[in-house]
Amino acid sequence: MSWVPEPVQELIQAALVAELTVVRDDGRPITYPLIPLWDGEKLFMTSSVLFSRKVEHLKRNPRVSISITDPAATGGRIDRATIQGDARVIEDDPHVDWERMLPIWRAKEPAIMVYYKQRVGMPLFFERSLIEIVPRRVLYWANGRSDEIPQVIAAAEAA
Repeated sequence: MSWVPEPVQELIQAALVAELTVVRDDGRPITYPLIPLWDGEKLFMTSSVLFSRKVEHLKRNPRVSISITDPAATGGRIDRATIQGDARVIEDDPHVDWERMLPIWRAKEPAIMVYYKQRVGMPLFFERSLIEIVPRRVLYWANGRSDEIPQVIAAAEAA
């Protein structure tokens, strides 16, 4: 069972997009919108293997932050969360590694199956790196008011 609070897990599962922030080589943060996939313990995201700067940044510095703040992307939910953690890039076989997330992706976004069935016609889209993120700290705004102090939960404190 995960230490991540249930409302945050539900928010991750509801979100069709989250903002992944990585650290560039010069120390500046850069943010990418991606689909968050939750397996009950870890967050996963995928990235095209072609010209993926985010993957290169993650290989150099695995510390990341994922923010879920857009009610339009969460079915109207107003609560917000930021998950800080450590990422690793799984790219042993970019043709199939990411497919282990397909059941979770399909449950969140059924339209992926239309594209998946046509993957022979779009081979470059389906060459993907899998980004695995181990949450270390969560900031949660239950009422969506980011001008208020969030609930802060860390993995070590939750254990």
